[in-house]
Amino acid sequence: MRTIPTALVISSLLFGSVSFAGTDHEHGPGGSHTHGPISSAAAIKKAEKQVKKLIEGGKLDKSWSGIKATEATQKDFGRGPEWVVTFKNAKAEANKQTVYVFYTLTGTYMATNFTGQ
Repeated sequence: MRTIPTALVISSLLFGSVSFAGTDHEHGPGGSHTHGPISSAAAIKKAEKQVKKLIEGGKLDKSWSGIKATEATQKDFGRGPEWVVTFKNAKAEANKQTVYVFYTLTGTYMATNFTGQ
């Protein structure tokens, strides 16, 4: 008789869905998730954190440390508008002096590259 309740408890533990929130997301006022468009200042702040991660991960040279964004603009690449945050580093290799960080208008990271496309 006890095997059925025990089996139900074990199966609910094994197959139940549990959600854990990571640290790489934003909360709006009052602690709720931000679902609307973010400002250019918020896009810059997110992009500066992303560049720091890329430096720490060895994807960008350490000469990018401390480089601030020069601009954040909205561009449409056919999928709809995106934030493009631009960084310039005169100390980097000639063909890698500008880094572009892309976000959706709601702040989801998309990509980073040297072409801006």
